[in-house]
Amino acid sequence: MTWGKSVPKAPPPSTSAFMRLLPLFILFVIIGIGAFVGYHIYLSVQKISSAASEKMQSKNVVFSKDGVKVGVKHLRNESYVDATQGFLVKAWNLSTWPAYKSKLWNQQPAGASAGGKVESRKP
Repeated sequence: MTWGKSVPKAPPPSTSAFMRLLPLFILFVIIGIGAFVGYHIYLSVQKISSAASEKMQSKNVVFSKDGVKVGVKHLRNESYVDATQGFLVKAWNLSTWPAYKSKLWNQQPAGASAGGKVESRKP
C-alpha cells in the first residue's frame, strides 16, 4: 500500500426491504406493548382512586381542588353530655384502690368498733 491510494471496498450485499424495516417493526411492537401496559395501569389507578373517594365520602371526608374537607356529624349537646357522664360513671365503678381508706368517706365514727358497737370509755 502506498500513501494516497485506497483499497476498493466490496459493495454491500443487497438486503431486502423487509430486513431493513425489521428494526422499525420491532420498535413499534415494543412501544405498543408499553402503551398497552401503561393504559391498564392507568385504568387500575383510576378505579382504585374512585373507590377510595367514595369510601371517604361515606365517612364525611371530601377531596376537592382546594384540599380535603372534613364534615362533622351533628352531635346534640345532650347526647354528648350523656355519653361523657356514662364513661365517667363506668370508670368510677370499675376503679378499685386496694387498701385505700379515705379520710372523708366510708369511716366509722370515733369510738365505734368493727362490730358496730360503741366501746365503753376506759378510765
